[in-house]
Amino acid sequence: MNQNFPSILLENAVNELSALPGIGRKTALRLALHILRRDAEYAEKLSAALLALRREVSYCSDCHNICDGVRCSICADPHRDHTTVCVTSTIKEVMAIENTSQFHGVYHVLGGIISPIDGIGPADLEIDSLVSRVATGEVREVVLALSTTMEGDTTNFFIFRKLSPYQVKITMIARGVAIGDEIEYADEVTLGRSILNRVDFNDSLTNH
Repeated sequence: MNQNFPSILLENAVNELSALPGIGRKTALRLALHILRRDAEYAEKLSAALLALRREVSYCSDCHNICDGVRCSICADPHRDHTTVCVTSTIKEVMAIENTSQFHGVYHVLGGIISPIDGIGPADLEIDSLVSRVATGEVREVVLALSTTMEGDTTNFFIFRKLSPYQVKITMIARGVAIGDEIEYADEVTLGRSILNRVDFNDSLTNH
């Protein structure tokens, strides 16, 4: 969209905001003008929050979820079931599953899924650290909660093969989430039922 800006500062702000996912230039302009209408303190608080997010946020040493310290609140909670680990591709899925209140174990965030077309291989993900957690013998069940896409299924199978030497139960969420759907967009009821009705991974292989 060609647009003449009355200010180079406004144009710069629009350019930066429109670089965010899902934000087009029209929306970016609306956001920039909204910030401009607010007092300077609002802009200062917004910029300070974004800088703190980028500079100070850390990742849990156990599960790789976002946290403010060394361990996230879920891994540090003694009331969670630390013998059951739910594997997700990103932090967004952790948030979606937590919103269902149906899972009481802990998590392991891979940081993505295997996708050769995007240049993402197993070495780019937190798979080795998952194997290390299982190798301690403290984990009794690994729940695979990746999106039901070809890439998600490929990642599931790779993890299954990597964990097969260990005495650990491997399950996956029930296919209540439609094929090709992203878990983060599933409604809480459907996702909650999929967690509760998870199936043995071996059974899923025989059904394909």
